[in-house]
Amino acid sequence: MTLAEVSEPPGASHVERTEELIRAGIHAGTYRPGTRLRERELAEALGVSRVPVREALMRLAGDGLVVLEPRRGARVRRLTLRDVDELFDLRLSLEVFAARRAAEIVERGGDHAGLRAVMSAAEAATGRGDAAAIAAANTAFHAELITMTGNRLLQSSFQPSRGLMHWLFRITATERGAEQHCAEHRQICDAIGAGRPRLAEALTFAHIDVRRAPVMTALAAVLPPE
Repeated sequence: MTLAEVSEPPGASHVERTEELIRAGIHAGTYRPGTRLRERELAEALGVSRVPVREALMRLAGDGLVVLEPRRGARVRRLTLRDVDELFDLRLSLEVFAARRAAEIVERGGDHAGLRAVMSAAEAATGRGDAAAIAAANTAFHAELITMTGNRLLQSSFQPSRGLMHWLFRITATERGAEQHCAEHRQICDAIGAGRPRLAEALTFAHIDVRRAPVMTALAAVLPPE
């Protein structure tokens, strides 16, 4: 697949399109965990120069999907059960706080138009049964909670886990789960829109925590412990 074969939003740069192609390859298993991502091979396969490939790999490293090693180049991150467990810990710390703060902002007269827009996209993707779009929308919803706080340090702390979270949504997705996710996101969105911090906090905690045990059990058969 090359850039010319992929439909992208107008104005998207070669770097952005290259990043999305490599990201899609990781999510789809084309580039498996531990796979070396060689700039020359990727450039030839995607029909671009090595410059956008290099920049795309740096961005994906920032999202936690790629590891950059001195003198050895890039490789797809090897996801472990410990990574997944720690990701749940991080999300319970950052996102629960973010949901409460977002509702407090609305309570004081702020807006949540961005969250409503993401929620609409998630509902549309769920209605279509589009697995890739559902995973992207789910990730965007949780990212928007962080963005709503306006806390730059919180956003920078969350960024390295965003790619892993999207990856996790893709590999653990089920049709029934997508519908349930969407319904729970709607409840969180409505609580924030109503300016109810404690309710938003409780719903977000439950939304994340209830999935921890089943996800860990499901992935125990396919991921190494460490």
